[in-house]
Amino acid sequence: MSAVPLSTHQPPLVAHLIYRLDIGGLETLLVDTINRMPAGAYRHAVICLTDYTDFSRRITRPGVELFALNKPPGLGLGSHADLFRLLRRLKPAILHTYNLGTIEYAATAWAAGVPVRVHAEHGRDARDPQGINPKHNLLRRLLVPFIDRYVPVSRDLHGWLERVVRIPGRKVQLIDNGVDTERFRAPVAASDPVREPWQDDPGAFVIGTVGRLQDVKDQATLIDAFAHLRTMMPEAKLRLVLVGDGPLRAQLEARVRERGVQDGVCFAGPRSDVAPVMRSFSLFALSSIAEGTPVTLLEAMASGLPVVATAVGGIPDLVEHGVSGTLVPPQDPRALAAAIAPYVRERALARRHGASGRARIEQQYSMQAMLAAYVALYDELCQNKTTPNKAITPCAE
Repeated sequence: MSAVPLSTHQPPLVAHLIYRLDIGGLETLLVDTINRMPAGAYRHAVICLTDYTDFSRRITRPGVELFALNKPPGLGLGSHADLFRLLRRLKPAILHTYNLGTIEYAATAWAAGVPVRVHAEHGRDARDPQGINPKHNLLRRLLVPFIDRYVPVSRDLHGWLERVVRIPGRKVQLIDNGVDTERFRAPVAASDPVREPWQDDPGAFVIGTVGRLQDVKDQATLIDAFAHLRTMMPEAKLRLVLVGDGPLRAQLEARVRERGVQDGVCFAGPRSDVAPVMRSFSLFALSSIAEGTPVTLLEAMASGLPVVATAVGGIPDLVEHGVSGTLVPPQDPRALAAAIAPYVRERALARRHGASGRARIEQQYSMQAMLAAYVALYDELCQNKTTPNKAITPCAE
C-alpha cells in the first residue's frame, strides 16, 4: 500500500463518505467539523453515496469539493467501482466513513490505496435500536482489517462496539460530539426579539424538538405526550413545535388531528437557523428510540434549555437526571408528559436545569475539544502509516 507523503505542498486530504448530505444531526456535525477545523491542518472533500441537497451550502470552507455517486437502491455494486476511480483521482490521505450505510467502502478505499481508513458510528438504526442484527455486526467485524479506527460518539456505542460487535479495543476510540457554544446560547431579551409564530403569547410554555420526522425519532410518542399534558394541565398555555421534515410528516399531522391538539402544535419544517429557534423554546423534548450523542440535544443544552428525553443510547451519559433534565423510558407518552409537567408548573426549575445543562456542555462537549480530538486522531494514524525507517511526520505538518 502507498504511504502518506512525508512532504507535500498542501495539507493532506480527508475524504468524508456519507450516505446523503441533507439536514440532520450527523450532517450538521460533519459540516461544522469541516468549517471549523484549524486552517492548514487538513483539506476536505465530501462524497455522497446517493446525492446532496441545498444543505451542502452550509459548507463555507474554501476549496471543499462535493461529489455525488448517485447510488441506486439495493446493493449498487457499481458504486464501489465509481468510488474506486474517484479515490484514485483524489488520492486522499484518509477516508472517513459514517454509520452502517458506508462502512463496506473501507475495503474499496484500501484497494484504491487510501492509507488511512476511519469509521464513525453516530447511532443505530430504528429497525435495530439495540444493534444486535447478526448480518450487520458480521459485516462490521469482517471489515476490521480494512479500518484503522472505529470512532463511537458515546460511551454506549463504545461499549456496544467492544462487547456486542466484538471490535478489538485497540481499534476503538471514543470522541464526544461537540457544539458551538458561542452560536448556541441562552436567550438575551434585548437581542432576541419575539419573531416565531408560536411566541404569540408571552405566557405560553413552548415544548420544542428538532429532528428528521422518521421512525427512530418517534415524534408520535411526543405528540401523544402533548395530548396527555393538555388533559393533565387544562389551565396551562402549551405549545408543541416540531422542527424538521421527513417521510412521516403526513402521518404525524394526521395524528395531531386525531388527538384534537392541532390548535397547539406547529410543524415548523426544516430550518437552517436552529440556534435562534432553540432560544424560542421553554423546554427541549427528545422521544427517540435509539441515539448516539444527539447533536440537537447538545445544541439545546448549550442554549440553556431543560431537557426531557428518553433514556436510550448515549443520552444518559449526557443528561444528568434531576440535574439538567429528566429521563424517561422510550415509547411511553404518559411518562413523557409526567416528566414535562413539573417544568411547566415551576419555571425556576426549568431555569436551574437549563443552566446546569449549559455548564455541562461547556465543560465536556465543546466544539474545540471535538476538533482537537479528530486532528490528533488523524495525525496519529498518518504517523503509523508513514514509510518504515523514515522520520515520522504528522499529516498536518
